[in-house]
Amino acid sequence: MKNKWIEFLTGKVTVKVSGRGIERFLNVLIRNGLMIWNVKRHGTETITFTMRLNDALKIRHYAKERECSISFLRRAGMPFLFKRLLKNSGFLGGALLFLLIIMFLSNVIWGIEIKGAKPATEYQIRKELDKMGVKIGKVQLFVDNVEGIQRNLTNNVGNLTWVGVELKGTTYHLQVVEKKEPEKPEQIPPRNLVAKKKAIISNMYVETGKKMVDINDHVEPGQLLVSGVIGKEGQTQQVAAVGEVWGETWYKSHVELPLKTNFSVFNGQEKQKHSIIIGNLEIPFWGFGEPEFTEYEVEKNIKKIHFLKWELPISIGNETLRAREEMTRTYTKEEAENNAIELAKNKIKSGLDEDAIIKDEKILHKELKNGKVILDIHFKIIENIAVGQPIPKETPE
Repeated sequence: MKNKWIEFLTGKVTVKVSGRGIERFLNVLIRNGLMIWNVKRHGTETITFTMRLNDALKIRHYAKERECSISFLRRAGMPFLFKRLLKNSGFLGGALLFLLIIMFLSNVIWGIEIKGAKPATEYQIRKELDKMGVKIGKVQLFVDNVEGIQRNLTNNVGNLTWVGVELKGTTYHLQVVEKKEPEKPEQIPPRNLVAKKKAIISNMYVETGKKMVDINDHVEPGQLLVSGVIGKEGQTQQVAAVGEVWGETWYKSHVELPLKTNFSVFNGQEKQKHSIIIGNLEIPFWGFGEPEFTEYEVEKNIKKIHFLKWELPISIGNETLRAREEMTRTYTKEEAENNAIELAKNKIKSGLDEDAIIKDEKILHKELKNGKVILDIHFKIIENIAVGQPIPKETPE
């Protein structure tokens, strides 16, 4: 098997020799180190055999001395194959160019289908896709991956609840779920408004119902604020009490903030690496070597290569190495106190309604211990304390 491969790479020819004394001629070839095989006799003065291309170039010299005529019947091997390829290089080049064009066109965006969106929403989505470069005629390798497209659309198109992005061949398929329009107000059964926590009434707005408290009144949890029973005695009716009762409430927060904290930041330096990925084999072709910086984070993005509708086992990998630095932030005692107060405010707001207001704060306890500022803070909050409570149905006597 090894000799056959060598013969194919170096080339071989089938030689026809005619004349007298051809046996002596063969002996001369062998004595001079020329290798021959497949020797066949055709009559008394003709034989054929196979030999290497390099040896065939020397055979005419020996044939002249023996009065033999030589002709070459067949040629085989890499040199002759290469010669034929050069002769047909136009066809070969055209076929290769055709395959490259097909592969290129297979990695171009030729369609964007959007399902589940209203015309106005679809227009906004396509406008946002244009900003990201996701448009017909764009090469897929130069646009963001499917996860990035989905994330950007969700963040930038306001009336989307969810969008699914899928790339099939040369077409992006988007499945959209829009935010539902506000439902019509449901019919509220008769109810009262009662206090959900202890407070001092600071303001009131009653749309339906009868006020049962006044400004500056102190109320306890569960106390009736607005009654759903209206009318004169003997001519009453039950309605759904609607309104807002704003009260001053109180919260206490405990926070600890270190004077010195360590955190990581990107300093703007980065290095790009590109590679071709074939199965589990990764072959780099750009961005060799290690980066100049030692601390970094790696973001890897892989683009699949397509041929027509098929996904090839070949991908283009892109790695972005971003330099990272460890920073130390040091607060003065006053700065730490101010930041601790803001931290406590955010903590309090996270448990309140959006329209609640922080009226005032007061530091009850403050100390510096183990490199930390420790605060106990009292907050005064103005919030809507009214909550609906169904009116029990009257039972007949």
